[in-house]
Amino acid sequence: MIRSKPGVLALATSLAVVPACLQASVLEEVFVTATKRQQSSQDVGIAISAYTGNQLEQLGFDNAQQVTAMAPGVHTIQPNGEANYAIAMRGVASSDFTTNVESPVALYVDEVYVSQMSGAGFMLFDMERVEILRGPQGTLFGRNATGGLVHYITRKPTAELDGYLKGTVGDYDQFKVEGAIGGGTETVAARLTASYHENDGYITNRLDPGTKLNNADDLAARMQVLFSPQENLDILLNARMSEQDIRTGFFENVSSIRSGELTPDELNPVLGYIDNDGDVYAGDYDDPGFNDLETNGFSATLNWRFDDFNLTSISDISNVERVYIEDSDASPVSVFNFYLTTDAEQVSQELRLDGETESFDWVAGLYYMDLKINDTNGAITEPFIGPVYDDIGIARTPGAEAGLNNAYVSELESISLFGQLDVPLSNELTLIVGGRYIQDEKEFAYGTNAVEFLDPDARGFNAGGNLANVVELAAYEGSREDKEWSARLQLDWMAGDDLLVYGGWNRGVRGGGFNAPIFPLSPPLDYDDATMSYDPEQLDAFEVGFKSTLAGGLAQLNGAAYYYDYNDYQAFFIIGIDTITFNTDAESVGAELELQANPIPGLDILLGAAWNDIDVDLDGRTVSSVQSPEWNLNALIRYEWPALGGKLAVQADAVYRSEHYFALTEAETVTESGYTVTNASLSWTSTDLRWQATAFVKNLADEEYLVQTFDLSGLDVFGITEQYYGRPRWWGLSLRYNWGG
Repeated sequence: MIRSKPGVLALATSLAVVPACLQASVLEEVFVTATKRQQSSQDVGIAISAYTGNQLEQLGFDNAQQVTAMAPGVHTIQPNGEANYAIAMRGVASSDFTTNVESPVALYVDEVYVSQMSGAGFMLFDMERVEILRGPQGTLFGRNATGGLVHYITRKPTAELDGYLKGTVGDYDQFKVEGAIGGGTETVAARLTASYHENDGYITNRLDPGTKLNNADDLAARMQVLFSPQENLDILLNARMSEQDIRTGFFENVSSIRSGELTPDELNPVLGYIDNDGDVYAGDYDDPGFNDLETNGFSATLNWRFDDFNLTSISDISNVERVYIEDSDASPVSVFNFYLTTDAEQVSQELRLDGETESFDWVAGLYYMDLKINDTNGAITEPFIGPVYDDIGIARTPGAEAGLNNAYVSELESISLFGQLDVPLSNELTLIVGGRYIQDEKEFAYGTNAVEFLDPDARGFNAGGNLANVVELAAYEGSREDKEWSARLQLDWMAGDDLLVYGGWNRGVRGGGFNAPIFPLSPPLDYDDATMSYDPEQLDAFEVGFKSTLAGGLAQLNGAAYYYDYNDYQAFFIIGIDTITFNTDAESVGAELELQANPIPGLDILLGAAWNDIDVDLDGRTVSSVQSPEWNLNALIRYEWPALGGKLAVQADAVYRSEHYFALTEAETVTESGYTVTNASLSWTSTDLRWQATAFVKNLADEEYLVQTFDLSGLDVFGITEQYYGRPRWWGLSLRYNWGG
C-alpha cells in the first residue's frame, strides 16, 4: 500500500493551485523511487521527469515509447523498426538490434527490470505514474542503467470499487479499447486491466494494395491482487501477458550504388530496381514479413514495515517469445529477408531494507537475476548463400531457398549487493554515499550455418523440420566472469525553501557481452574472444544541477550540466554486412533546462532544452554516437476553461531533434538532418470527472522524418539504404468513462 512520508503530502496540498496538467509531474502526491524511498521529485538531487496517470492521459501517451517526448534529452529509438525498442538519454544509446544485447538505458515495470528490447514496446494503460531518471543509476537500480532509466508504475488495487472504460477510433481504421475494474476489502483487493488495439497499417504495398503493412494487432492484460493481512504487511501478486502479431515490410528502398552515398535517381544494378516515386510510405514488397510477439510474467512484491526499518522483496519470472522477419531489400526481387527469433526466460529476486535514524537515512539490498536466452538471427537470401552449395558440391533441394540460420544460446547469472546512506551534515546540507558490487557470469555459444529453407514462406520458416542441408560455416563458444562496481558521491544543498542545488560523481556500469553476427565475419574479424566478446562499459559522470520552485508554486525551473567519461565504451559498428560491438573510449558533455509554469489560471506551459556533445574514438578519429542529436527541444502549451457543463482544454506540443546519425560512419546514408514533430488535441471533461472526450491529431504537419536507417550501400553489398520513417499524420477520437474513486 502506498504511504507518504510525513510532510510531503502537506507540500503537495499547499501547492495544489497548479492545474492538473503540470502539477502532476512534481507537485501532486507524486513520489519517486529514485532513492528506493518515497520522496517528492523536487527533493531528489537527480534529473527527473515524472508523470502521473492523469497527465499521461492528458498528453495522449498510449505506448511505452511516447513518454520520452517531453523529457529533455530523452527519446525513443527503434534499432530495427517494430522489432526492438530502446531509450536514449544524454547521448547514451545503442542501435544493436540483436536480442542478446541489453540497453544502456534500463526499463523497469513495477520495480522489475525488462532485459529484452523486443519486450519493451508495450502499451500504456491504467498507469499510476512514469518516472524518467537521467544519468547513471547504478547504485540502487544497478542493471545496465549507465544512461538512466524509465520506471513504469501501474495502478494498484484498493478497497474501493472503481474502474474505467475507454474507446478510441481513428485514422487507418484504428480501434482501441481499454479498461480496468478493481475493488475489495481492506484485507484483500484486486484489479483487472486489459487493452486491445488494432489498425490497418499505413504502409502501402504496391504489389498487394489491399493489405497495408506496419499495422497494429495488440492485446495486453494484467491481474493484480493485494493482500494486507495486517497493517504493516502488504503482499502484491501481479500476473501479466501481452501479444502482438503485425505485418512488417516498412523500409523505404533508396538506391545507394556508391558506398555511403544516396543515389536515388540511379538504377540499382544489384536488384535491377529503383523506387523514386517520392512516397516514403509505399514500396514494392514481394515477401512482407511479420512480428509475432508474446510476453508473460508473474511477480510477488512483499512490503513489511517494522518500527525501525522496512523490508521489501520483489520476486519475478518473465518470458519473451518472438519471431520477426522482414523484406529487407524492400523490393519486388527476392534477395534478402532478415529475421530474428527470441526465447528468453528471466528470473529475478531483490531483497531490500531501508530505514531512518536520527543521524541518517539508509537503503541496503541484494539483487539476483538469471537470464536464459535461446535465440537465432539470419536471413533468407538465395543470391548470397546459394553459391555456397555450388562451391562445396551439395545438390540443391527443388523449391528451397538458401540462407543463414545463426543460433546462439546465452545464460547470464548476475548477483549484486548495494547500499546508500543519506547523511545530513546540517539542516541544509546532505551527503549521499552509495555503492554496488556486481558479479556477472555469462556463458555463450554461437554458430552460423548455411541452410535451405524448404518453404521460405512458412510461418515457421526456421523450424527444424523446414531446414535442410545444414552446413556449419563457423562456431564460437565463450564465457566471461566480470566483477564490477558502481558508486555515488553527492552533496545536496537546500539553499532555500524552494531551491535545491546538488553536485556529485556517479559511476555506472554496463555488463560485458558477446556478438552474434548476421553474416559470416570478414577478415581481420574472426571467431575468437577478441572479436566475439566485449568488456563491461564504465561511465564516470560528474553532474551539477538545481531544482527551484518560483512565484509561490506557479512555476518550476530545473537545470543540470554534466560531463561523462567512458572507459571501454561499447560501440556498435556496421560496415556493409559486418555487425559488431567493440570497446573504445568516449566522452560527453551536456546541459539541460526544464520549465513548468502556470502563469494564469488554466494555462500550462512546459518547455525543455537539452544540449549534448559526445565524442566516440573510432580508429583514431572522433565521431558522434548513434541517435545523439546535439539539440533536443520540447514545448507544450495547454489552456483549460469552463464550458459545456464541464471544462474544455486545447493543447499543442512539439519536439525538435537536430541532425544525428544512425551509425558511427556518419555517412550520408545514415544521417537525419533534423526534424520537428507537432501534435494537437481538444478535450472536454465533465465537472464530476466521470466523462472525458478527446479529439487529437498526431504529427500535425505530416512531417516525414527518419527514425532508423541501415546502410547496405555499394555494389559489393545490396546497393541500397533501408530507411524507416516515423508515422504520418494521424487523427483520432476517444471517449472515457470513470466510475468509483
